[in-house]
Amino acid sequence: MVDVLSDEIERFVRAVGPSPDETLAEMDDYARSQGFPHVGPEVGVFLRFVARASDAERIFEFGSGYGYSAYWFAEALPDDGEIVLTEVDENELELARDYLSRGGYDDVARYELGDALETIENYDGPFETVLIDHQKHRYLEAFEAVREKVPVGGVVVADNAITAGPIVFDDLLAALEGDEDVDKTELDESTRGIVDYLERVKSDPAFETVVLPLGEGIAVSYRVE
Repeated sequence: MVDVLSDEIERFVRAVGPSPDETLAEMDDYARSQGFPHVGPEVGVFLRFVARASDAERIFEFGSGYGYSAYWFAEALPDDGEIVLTEVDENELELARDYLSRGGYDDVARYELGDALETIENYDGPFETVLIDHQKHRYLEAFEAVREKVPVGGVVVADNAITAGPIVFDDLLAALEGDEDVDKTELDESTRGIVDYLERVKSDPAFETVVLPLGEGIAVSYRVE
């Protein structure tokens, strides 16, 4: 993970925010040992905050990995709430099941093995909180698939809005600033995917979008109408 905050500011954010429980701390250790690109505790606690602020009863994730973000989300849900995890890797999904079970979240978690864009078609709304964190070139497709299932007051969060391994930030910035020298068709697939996504949510009158420099950057789109 390539964090956009300096090490000192990252430590400050961690010091002020709630501390992860033992299971989350173990999940952080797993990410470090395996080099797994999870969102990290700074983003994790913000995701939980968003779920609480939006009074989330149902949450959908496009890409769940081994359940790290879902674990943060789950604590914000009511006892009869629901979070849908999606993952194409069966081993990772089973690991997510194990971690969430240990946290006592079995009753709210739904585990879906397969393509998230196919899975969302099997679910009716509303989803008060949505996380998009799968293949970058499919972010826009994910937004379109879930857009009508997000109610007024709901929130869509997209990870890697600023950086990630394959994303070229200079190209991303130039494209979003409307640099005429930038040919979007020549951008790498992931960078172009983030550009397309951010342009779409920025121009959508039903959503208000801000980008926050936490983790690798998160775009937060709040449904206003």
